[in-house]
Amino acid sequence: MEIEIISFGKISEFIKPQKLEISGITHTDDLKVYLESSFPKLSGMKYKLALNKQIVQQNCEIANHDTVAIMPPFSGG
Repeated sequence: MEIEIISFGKISEFIKPQKLEISGITHTDDLKVYLESSFPKLSGMKYKLALNKQIVQQNCEIANHDTVAIMPPFSGG
């Protein structure tokens, strides 16, 4: 399965936009484990995932050609 990864803020300093070929990963919880092992700096940070422009609040299924954004904490005002 191929997914597109985009990142923002400090995370974009070490995770560049890219397409990943992954297998055996079908949910966002599995993807977090994969990303944190592939990018060790990520494991020590707080971050949110968005799947196809929707912030992930709970474990979600990932499909081929989905886009996953990795975002640091943010606030508005």
